[in-house]
Amino acid sequence: MEMTRLDLRNYLERIYNVPVAAVRTRVQHGSNRKRDHRNVRIKKPDYKVAYVQLAHGQTFTFPDLFPEKDPSPEGSLEKTQSQLLESGPQRPRSDPRRADIPDWFGL
Repeated sequence: MEMTRLDLRNYLERIYNVPVAAVRTRVQHGSNRKRDHRNVRIKKPDYKVAYVQLAHGQTFTFPDLFPEKDPSPEGSLEKTQSQLLESGPQRPRSDPRRADIPDWFGL
């Protein structure tokens, strides 16, 4: 609801390098058919819809927002395992003030 037509045009032209011919916007009202336990209407928020017309001969391809991760190179698991074995067991130090109480008996 915050971007104006001019903001949207500048956003597409400067960030995505897409020449824009025209921008039309409208406010879509949210539905209000539901009611809660007190019989009060619950309205979904309004949102803005933008229709963008590209310049003649231009196409837009959506960017890959979530690229698939490359498979990890072989040996990385072995490398991690060897690092863990070299570091030795990580055991919490016992409190000297609790010498008679076993470690598993925590507070």
